[in-house]
Amino acid sequence: MDGVRGGGEAGLSGPRRVRIALVALSSTVLFIFAAGCAVRPAIILLPDAPAGRLAIFVDGREALVYQYAASLDLPHYWPMRSPSGKNLLVQKTEPYPHHRAFLFADAVRPEGEREGSLYNALYSGVKTEEAPAGAENAPPAYGPPFRDRIRHKGFTRLETAGRSAVVEADLVWETDGSRPILDERRRLVVHDLRRGEYVLDITWILTAAHGEVHFVSDDVHYARPYLRLDPAFSGDRGGKIVSDTGAAGEKATTMRPARWIDYSNTVEGISEGIAVFQWPDGREHRWLTREYGTFGPRRPDELSGKPLILKKGESISQRVGVLVHRGDVRGGRVRERYERYIAGAWEK
Repeated sequence: MDGVRGGGEAGLSGPRRVRIALVALSSTVLFIFAAGCAVRPAIILLPDAPAGRLAIFVDGREALVYQYAASLDLPHYWPMRSPSGKNLLVQKTEPYPHHRAFLFADAVRPEGEREGSLYNALYSGVKTEEAPAGAENAPPAYGPPFRDRIRHKGFTRLETAGRSAVVEADLVWETDGSRPILDERRRLVVHDLRRGEYVLDITWILTAAHGEVHFVSDDVHYARPYLRLDPAFSGDRGGKIVSDTGAAGEKATTMRPARWIDYSNTVEGISEGIAVFQWPDGREHRWLTREYGTFGPRRPDELSGKPLILKKGESISQRVGVLVHRGDVRGGRVRERYERYIAGAWEK
């Protein structure tokens, strides 16, 4: 699923119109009454266009929220809840406030133009305040308008069926306020695994629809997706990073190839974690891992940290799975579930 190819329409199915399978009348629980009995659907989609957010409920509880407000530098997912209800991610942290919980971004340069780092889009905004008195070393805050940004254009599909839901959306990567650089199509499939566990299957396609684009990200600072964990789950507080090879910890896993990596910890007496699965594409993917709580896979190795050019009309895509599980890497049956994922057990 990864790689460069012509055209930007492949990889996402469904009609262009938005389909809302369930309309939520409550921000907490939606019931369907059938034959005199209340039946709660496994997954509920709660769109809130004025607030720029889409809440996804799994088995009656908020599991994930897609944040896409016009005031943001880039859309992202936050919060993402563990099976016990803890928030696994941090939306904004110091000293890296541009880390947006669960994001997709990169550094790009249109042919003959300046570089636009969408990964650092926050700093292209207006400085809204300086460090408060007594905290002179704290970084300033930034707000809209952003010179560089990723903008959510709209949903093309919102649908639930059984224990799954599909969310498809169009986005655009922009520089200089409103100049389009790349078109993005993103497909998110959510699968309820019961007992608070769930799998996300995400495919995104970037298309150079507006002209030639150079990807200029280095081989250190980006991942696709880029996850920033809540400090409580980080390696700095006892969290464990484990790859499919059995390697453990940042030093043994960062910039090393892997099919999947799991990050778990015991917080308030409960062991839980997140695993990210790289969809097998026949090529090697190295990973970014940090003990302070960041991890994610890169592009295929031959396209990572090296010159990459998309001619007008060409696309690059990637697909990953994200498993939110109980227990550690063994208790969460990460290896077994990876095999089920690549076998198509949860395709929609």
